Amino acid sequence: MSRFQDFQIRSLSGDDDLLQATDGQVVLAVNVASKCGLTPQYAGLEKLYEEFSGQGVTVVGFPCNQFGAQEPGTPEEIREFCSTNYSVTFLLSEKIDVNGEGRHALYAWLTEAFPGDIEWNFEKFLIDREGNVVGRYPPQTSPDDPGLLQEIAERLGN
Repeated sequence: MSRFQDFQIRSLSGDDDLLQATDGQVVLAVNVASKCGLTPQYAGLEKLYEEFSGQGVTVVGFPCNQFGAQEPGTPEEIREFCSTNYSVTFLLSEKIDVNGEGRHALYAWLTEAFPGDIEWNFEKFLIDREGNVVGRYPPQTSPDDPGLLQEIAERLGN
């Protein structure tokens, strides 16, 4: 696989081929969890999505239970939590592993471009319009971080 959109992954609701909807867009890919100290970043991710989706930016959350078992819920529980607490409308995938032997192929590809295991929940990868991974940001990087926003703007040609 050579592009982000080439990977097959289901949506949280079970629909196939979630990533096809991101074709031609700048994507912020984030492994997420509902019971983490960084969970309030959902609000910032949603705000970023709402502000920039009209310009060709999208956010994709990848629920993961590998860090302190902080995403234990079923797909329905995750969807309800995100909707009720943070009004999330951006894309969410099925629950996946981002490290280790069972790591999803997408995360193997992401970490090939920017080596190293995923540190914790809310680690971020920036994908350009052509589907190439062009940046990696640690979990503590907030969605409104000036450096991240500058990188997004540059990828949009602004």
